[in-house]
Amino acid sequence: MNTAPSPTSPTTPTSPLRVALIGYGLAGSVFHAPLVSATEGLVLDTVVTSDPGRRAQAREAYPGVRFAASPDELWERAAGGGEDAPGLVVIASPNKTHVPLATAALTAGIPVVVDKPLAATAAEARELAALADRTGTFLSVFQNRRWDNDFLTLRRLLADGELGDVQRFESRFERWRPQLKGGWRESGAPEEIGGLLYDLGSHVVDQALVLFGPAVRVYAEADVRRPGAQTDDDTFIAITHAGGVRSHLYVSATAAQLGPRLRVLGSRAGYVKYGLDPQEAALREGLSPDRADGALWGEEPPHLWGRLGSGESPLTGGGIPVPTEHGDYPAYYAAVAEALRTGGPAPVSAHEAADCLAVLEAARRSSRDGVVVDLA
Repeated sequence: MNTAPSPTSPTTPTSPLRVALIGYGLAGSVFHAPLVSATEGLVLDTVVTSDPGRRAQAREAYPGVRFAASPDELWERAAGGGEDAPGLVVIASPNKTHVPLATAALTAGIPVVVDKPLAATAAEARELAALADRTGTFLSVFQNRRWDNDFLTLRRLLADGELGDVQRFESRFERWRPQLKGGWRESGAPEEIGGLLYDLGSHVVDQALVLFGPAVRVYAEADVRRPGAQTDDDTFIAITHAGGVRSHLYVSATAAQLGPRLRVLGSRAGYVKYGLDPQEAALREGLSPDRADGALWGEEPPHLWGRLGSGESPLTGGGIPVPTEHGDYPAYYAAVAEALRTGGPAPVSAHEAADCLAVLEAARRSSRDGVVVDLA
């Protein structure tokens, strides 16, 4: 009998969940492993990788971790039951593996977190959501950018009514990477689900939907700029929300000059914020959210704060500096652990992921056919 906890079978506060992490590339090593390890009630038990170098890297960072050569070993442990069964599987492997691995985990009755994008299509995401409902098994999607410092600050400003009625939301994830890095993320093969539209686009679209509600219309321009590139590396998405807000979203690897991370225009004031949340850089440097060096995790220095005001250029000091909320990626896995203990809802659901994917699919069609796509 499988004893892995589910929404209908919460675990007890005194039994930490054994977490199995599938994949130890960028997503697994930089984001998931450190955040899982820093979360009370979770323990990084197993890393699934057959790569000797990645095993050595994981063993150095987490001396007690076990290894599995393939996900099949996890399903066998689940079938055997007992304490060796994983209490949560985190899927941080290449995009094309997300649906089959999540299907296998849910079928085995193992709670599962899947890195974004959950799937290639909204239909696939809804099928996974339905499977999770049928099996009574926890399913969540890792959308860490909901806990970015700028996003949390904007949510606070909106809740306080500082901007009035929002008319336009501009969001950018721009980089200057004129040379290709290679790998499946830059592959043009459709089954790889590569390109910036599904990579960074998953973040900016998800944030826009969380902030301003359902999309009713989508227009997009997805371009391939760099020599030798096979998939989009410079993409613009325009969303009209049901409530009337227009979101203008930019993701690019070819931006020689970076625009503001956020520019939000309302009937009362605007908010402009430059610079990325510091958490990713800290994680890439090997720092942990449970660091003990006295620094606060996700804290941003005052000179990087955004500005709130009207009729003035923030580049010349216009507006009022707004303290940036501390970024809080650890909150995601804390919410996962809480949901598994209590049977509560996932912090990011598969249904929300499906809504995001519907917009991404519409954006791909819009760019390919040169049309505006209605979703309503």
